[in-house]
Amino acid sequence: MQDDEPSDIRPDINRITSGDELKRWYWRKDELIAHARTIGVKTTSGKFVILDRIAHYLDTGETKFPGDEKVRTKSKFDWHSEALTHETVITDSYKNTQNVRRFFKSAVGDQFKFNIAFMEWMKSNTGRTLGDACAAYLQIKDMENTPGYRTRIKDHNQFNQYTRDFLEDNPDLGLSDVRRIWAEKIKRPSATGRHVYDRSDLKLGGED
Repeated sequence: MQDDEPSDIRPDINRITSGDELKRWYWRKDELIAHARTIGVKTTSGKFVILDRIAHYLDTGETKFPGDEKVRTKSKFDWHSEALTHETVITDSYKNTQNVRRFFKSAVGDQFKFNIAFMEWMKSNTGRTLGDACAAYLQIKDMENTPGYRTRIKDHNQFNQYTRDFLEDNPDLGLSDVRRIWAEKIKRPSATGRHVYDRSDLKLGGED
């Protein structure tokens, strides 16, 4: 294997030999999928899962990623067809089904829609009841209507977060500036594996 010395120029992904070096750089999902196919690693799921699979392969030589092992659900409750009430307990088999949607529309109003914050609440609150979920949904909606409220950008949406932070710090600049500087930013390594906005990034644009 070749020496995997840290570089300040993004290397060819095929020449990287360690997970740490791989994660220093920004990769598009299509680049990761193509490389995963080349080395025989599973290509489904989100970008960062694929990144972890490739990193695991580089460090161990194993194409099977421990994180892909399915956790078997214990509950047999069928969220597609079971009768739902405020006392129904959220099980580990929970799914956002049409049956669930109908329940919430009848419980909190026809305006009900699944949103990211609420779906994350449901996913992390096994053992609570649908009555608790109704209260949580209404609380989330109240927060969204609060002046100055901002939705949380998921960790994997680096560009969206970068755009928000960039434009907040530089209100006189626009999306074309964001894209130009972002293109330069992601050519460079990151100690954390993430590319976050810094005011010094303005120097990357090549314009005063």
